[in-house]
Amino acid sequence: MPKYVIGVDFGTESGRALLVDVADGREVATSVHPYANGVLDERLPADAGGVRLEPDWALQDPNDYLEVLKHAIPAVLAEGGASPEDVIGLGIDFTACTMLPTKADGTPLCFLPEYRSRPHAWVKLWKHHAAQPEANKLNEIARRLGYAFLDRYGGKISSEWFVPKAWQILDEDPEIYEHADRLLEAADWVVWQLTGVETRNLTTAGYKGIWSKHDGFPPNEFFRALDPRLERLVDDKLSRKIAELGQRAGGLTEQAAAWTGLRPDTAVAVANVDAHVAVPAATVTEAGRMVIIMGTSNCHMVLGTEERIVPGMCGYVEDGIIPGFFGYEAGQSCVGDHFAWFTENCVLAAYEREAEARGLNIHQLLEEKAAALQPGESGLLALDWWNGNRSVLVDVDLTGLLLGMTLLTRPEEIYRALIEATAYGTRVIIEAFAAHDVPVHEIVATGGLPDRNRLLMQIYADVTGRPIKVARTHQGGALGAAMHGAVAAGAAAGGYATIVEAARHMAGLRADQYEPNPDAKQVYDQLYAEYVTLHDYFGRGANDVMKRLKNLKAAVRG
Repeated sequence: MPKYVIGVDFGTESGRALLVDVADGREVATSVHPYANGVLDERLPADAGGVRLEPDWALQDPNDYLEVLKHAIPAVLAEGGASPEDVIGLGIDFTACTMLPTKADGTPLCFLPEYRSRPHAWVKLWKHHAAQPEANKLNEIARRLGYAFLDRYGGKISSEWFVPKAWQILDEDPEIYEHADRLLEAADWVVWQLTGVETRNLTTAGYKGIWSKHDGFPPNEFFRALDPRLERLVDDKLSRKIAELGQRAGGLTEQAAAWTGLRPDTAVAVANVDAHVAVPAATVTEAGRMVIIMGTSNCHMVLGTEERIVPGMCGYVEDGIIPGFFGYEAGQSCVGDHFAWFTENCVLAAYEREAEARGLNIHQLLEEKAAALQPGESGLLALDWWNGNRSVLVDVDLTGLLLGMTLLTRPEEIYRALIEATAYGTRVIIEAFAAHDVPVHEIVATGGLPDRNRLLMQIYADVTGRPIKVARTHQGGALGAAMHGAVAAGAAAGGYATIVEAARHMAGLRADQYEPNPDAKQVYDQLYAEYVTLHDYFGRGANDVMKRLKNLKAAVRG
């Protein structure tokens, strides 16, 4: 009988379970379960009083994660006709940094009636940016005191990362901070609910939590310098015990087995991050090949054999993606969201009617129209900062820009300019890596966008000047999580001894790929030079008008 593993990918709007054949990576069944409360960025749910949230907040309900386990996993077992006895392992991946406060037994504070109407009791999603003041203070203090860990994160700790979010809780609702026995990544919380064992994974600790394999966390003196009340953050609310990727975190509890329909004690892998876990699922287990996970945002992952400092990178972690390599990460915080904003707010009704009449969605129609344009034909140039800049400027207070519009500008021209802007942002990242001896020879794409927009993929190849291959899987995160589940189960149970071995058997690439067009590349080189000029002018302090406008907006809104 075949052996199976299940990967569960917890995304921004929903969770996806994938049933996979261990022998060859065949994807047998998949099920998506939307989060009932989605992203909470305006108000808390009605049963929490509907409390209004401040700008730049993004929260979630941890119960939505449990509902994914209860619905999506039984659904793939039923669809795939798999017996629970044939499922040898389970792995999960998650957006990060997505964190929450809990009691000592793992109960989220937002589950408790006395805290349910308090925003800081809820999950802070990866794109919660309201901890920017704390991030700014952290970076200033770390630089002033000479802490070298900033170098590992491109010179800045992002407001998206763990410590600024924890500090914001303390700053704005110290009672919630005091009553939180544990602060942890949602990924680790889900594994805790599955196994009954609290585990902290290496990837989120390293990339999001200022931890390193050699130095551990910064010393307590650093946290005291931030705020005396933070001095024992690590010892009291985190953990210094960090688990390696692919390890067995534990076995399913009786309760979790009842939720999922799986056998008690089924192996559960240590948690992982959605972008990082997709790297081996895209066949990449060696240096020089960049994996871009393309969706709501872009994450850029590349392996290196030596430790390098790259300004503006999100971070690097030894063994953080594949054991034996330094795993480097960069990212763009607005890609799919960029295009969705445009289609939801800026498209003519006539285009909507044409798309409906032709049986297309609006993205397909705009792609078709935009593909008829030549590079440079629109006369437009955009900066892709609708949700701030993650790399290489690491500044969430930057905003979008569109230059060159006239009374003749058409929606498809803007749509193409927005695609091109995200490609330029990726090229900035690649060139920053290459300039600091982390080479990128080839790109492997995965995520939702490669399946939906061929024009986007060709533009990325033309702008970067590099061939782009596409992972065979349409579910890089879920497959990668499942592969780690196979490693957690181990060879004796029918799994694999290492993630490299699992990738050799379970991952693959599609036959088609995107080659750079030399003529298009020549035009894009000119446009890219203009992009870099705007990028540096607005992003490196020559003109802070974007921040002044954002501050004025906040002041007027009160």
